[in-house]
Amino acid sequence: MTIVILAIIIGLAFGFTLNRIGATNPQNIINMLRLTDLRLFKSIAFGIGLSSVLLFGGMAIGLIDPAHLSVKSAYIGVIIGGGIFGAGFAIGGYCPGTSLGAAAVGRKDALFFIAGGLLGAFAYMLSYGWIKTTFLLDKIAGGKVTLAVSGNDKYDALFSSFSGTTLALILGVAFMAFAWFLPNEISEKPKNDKANIAKASNKA
Repeated sequence: MTIVILAIIIGLAFGFTLNRIGATNPQNIINMLRLTDLRLFKSIAFGIGLSSVLLFGGMAIGLIDPAHLSVKSAYIGVIIGGGIFGAGFAIGGYCPGTSLGAAAVGRKDALFFIAGGLLGAFAYMLSYGWIKTTFLLDKIAGGKVTLAVSGNDKYDALFSSFSGTTLALILGVAFMAFAWFLPNEISEKPKNDKANIAKASNKA
């Protein structure tokens, strides 16, 4: 029961954060992908870097048990699925997490995105037996592996002589620095961008 309550609290905090940084507004995501407004991207990049530092820093000082580290298996289908996911992300302006957050704040368009995601998951479930017979589930580099030594003996490392903590801290700081110095925009905003944002806000 404690785990369920903790999951709910973390989920609410995550959804609140998504809404505060503007990730529940599809126009912000589309503008990010157009490189006309990178503030959302900077928040995401900084969050990845900070969580990396906190996670592996916590493991380094013994605050977090490396046994809790979970690594997903890498296989060819992930690359193809990632491409499909990215296309949907760019077209719809939502990902599964942001669509739920958007629905929670009253955006009706998010409901259609959620329905589409559930339909896609259902189709995948029905076709999974056939998918297993194809190359899509062929493992990459052994499947569940890490770049460097993570401290969890269940997972092999591609570079066994390199510390995962060191690599994570370097990458984490690099991500945060990159987000900090990245400009808010790279390309020029379209002339009708303000109108698009106003329309998206009116839908909320």
